[in-house]
Amino acid sequence: MKVVLAGGSGALGRRIAADLAGRGDEIVILTRRIRDDLPYRQVLWDGATVEDWAAELAGAAVINLAGELVDRRPTRANVELLRLSRVRPTCALVEAAAVLAEPPPVWLQASTLAIYGDAGEAELDESAPPADGPPQMAGVARPWEAAAALEEAATFQRAIVEHTRQVVLRMGIVLDRGGPALDRLAGLVRWGLGGPVGGGRQWVSWIHIADLLAAVRRGLDDPELCGVVHVTAPNPVRNAELMAALRTVLRRPPAPPTPAALARLGAVVLRTDPALALTGRRCVPRRLLDAGFEFAHPDLLPALRDLLS
Repeated sequence: MKVVLAGGSGALGRRIAADLAGRGDEIVILTRRIRDDLPYRQVLWDGATVEDWAAELAGAAVINLAGELVDRRPTRANVELLRLSRVRPTCALVEAAAVLAEPPPVWLQASTLAIYGDAGEAELDESAPPADGPPQMAGVARPWEAAAALEEAATFQRAIVEHTRQVVLRMGIVLDRGGPALDRLAGLVRWGLGGPVGGGRQWVSWIHIADLLAAVRRGLDDPELCGVVHVTAPNPVRNAELMAALRTVLRRPPAPPTPAALARLGAVVLRTDPALALTGRRCVPRRLLDAGFEFAHPDLLPALRDLLS
């Protein structure tokens, strides 16, 4: 299978590319600059304009991961950057696919469980409605998913794209050795800041990288899988449990809790978004479970031991 990855030069894209190349797929990376450390064919694009790169999509599977990292201060400018860095490349991909004589047979569209905002205690599956905010979460994810809506592109451009099976992967926090999320969390614990944050009761939806890669393969290969799919472990945990598990695996002593006000202040110093730690979502992968998907790492503590030991 030929697979075209937009955003394939990022940490997650590299993991997906290596995994698919390992099973024999032909990998093509759409990139703004050629990188010498990527062992795949690379095709230049600007992430906004439909040019010669569009021919690569013909008959190929598409995985769209394009977008800036969310780990930044939630200023108006940064929120706009997060939104445009996702919406513009997605619109370009849809526009290109809509005019091809042989459209992509399958399209995996990245998204995020942050589309549900701060969801409190409710258990959310794929039938849950997206939230209205906050702007850096649902305010980014909703237009991102809307930009990928192929049925709307078909109506607007009078093109045939209805033959493309699209899977929208709403992902939890991806735990991967060397990945940005786990690096940030492990660093805080090593610095003695491994206590519960803001009360510690907020839910964390997470997934081990091995299960995410397996879900991507399932999305590419399963003709019955389409629409929104939660890519998250079946057992979400509260923030306090997450921090305790990290302390256990990293062999750190108990740490005092971090009040919400201190977390907000620390986020300024770390140039991150305090809402990443202070908000939560209790999401479950109902559609994957119903499809018989078996998680290799369904529970947090063994997953962290696998990644950090």
